Amino acid sequence: MKKAFILIFAIITVMSGCSNENNDEEGNTVQQPLSGEWNGSIEIPNQPLPFIIEFDQGEELTGNISIPVQGLQNYPLSTIKLEDNELLFTMEMQGEYITFDGKVEEDTISGTFKQHGQTFPFQLNKIDAVASDEEEADFLQVETERGTLYGQLETPEGDGPFPVVIIIPGSGPTDRDGNSPGIPGKNNSLKLLAQGLAENGIASLRYDKRGAGKNMQALVAEEDMRFEQFTADAVSWLKLLNEDDAYTNVGIIGHSQGSLTGMLASQESEVNAFVSIAGAGNSIDEVLADQLSEEFSGEIMEESEHILEQLKEGNPVENVSQELYSVFRPSVQSFISSWMQYDPAEEIAKLDIPTFIVNGDNDLQVPVREAELLSEAKPEAEFLLIEGMNHILKEAPEDREGNLQTYSDPELPLADGFMDGIVTFFAENEFID
Repeated sequence: MKKAFILIFAIITVMSGCSNENNDEEGNTVQQPLSGEWNGSIEIPNQPLPFIIEFDQGEELTGNISIPVQGLQNYPLSTIKLEDNELLFTMEMQGEYITFDGKVEEDTISGTFKQHGQTFPFQLNKIDAVASDEEEADFLQVETERGTLYGQLETPEGDGPFPVVIIIPGSGPTDRDGNSPGIPGKNNSLKLLAQGLAENGIASLRYDKRGAGKNMQALVAEEDMRFEQFTADAVSWLKLLNEDDAYTNVGIIGHSQGSLTGMLASQESEVNAFVSIAGAGNSIDEVLADQLSEEFSGEIMEESEHILEQLKEGNPVENVSQELYSVFRPSVQSFISSWMQYDPAEEIAKLDIPTFIVNGDNDLQVPVREAELLSEAKPEAEFLLIEGMNHILKEAPEDREGNLQTYSDPELPLADGFMDGIVTFFAENEFID
């Protein structure tokens, strides 16, 4: 089974086939050209795999895949079948076939990757379409030791200077708008947050994670990635903003995994206020143990507990069973180990700046107890629990199916009370007038 997952990362093929459809003058369906580049990710647990697809629609439709983190460039695709908006790709490598079954919707392709009975969701977005949406956007860039990062600036109307916050996204290759390739469609939660801040006189800088969006090429190889890289990226943005006279105060809003990143960055930089949204209160080893206990028991659960203990001590584990390989594959163990070294409750207690903890009571990923742990660790912090709000900051039903449906609806507004709570916190702490 180990070989199977090595193949996943060595080739991860392409599941994109995107095709838009329009009608001709006689009402017949006409497929639009697929030619061009697409980027996206396969949502493998803990460390999704970003990739780039390039299609060439000549006499026949051909394509190739590049996986920067793997050093794979322009590997040819095998079968590409497109019927209406249903897309199927297969790839042959070393006598093995891997399949990608997807659906085309405008400039997005989403579907399922399958290999050796293992399945993972994927999503691709057409680069040209993303670029067209960015033509009028205002971007900043910052140089880091591991490449250039780009971030989108959202500025209030009128003359500055303005207070500004950096918005740090959650885990995986999440983009600056709060969308993830592993979830079909878009929710645009962080984009709506940035727009809401601008309407209340607060500028914001939000950025794609490494391996996503405009920061796809700044990807760090999985085996070389450490949690400290997230902190270093945030610190680079904070330094840039603190040196700019266009801004008065500088704050951080961290969502989900970005909450911990924001805590650590706040300890290393000049920050005037910190907001944690849907941030965990337990360290990631405890979070993983809880998640795995819902799926496994017996020997597999005992093995997972042993692996977590070893990684906590910084010891790699070579032999991992098939059931746990996607979570604890060797290439991701060093990253998980580095993440485990931080206890969010301990880190938030170190902050000596105004702090705001926000959570929704219908959050499927981060239950209310996690926010309560942060609040208990820093009792002077303000705490807001929003009724009906889920992980993507939208009002959602409590049942899982209905809750998840909101993840693919960018037209849904942010939950009532969410923006008001954040703006009130900033005003009361003199971050804004």
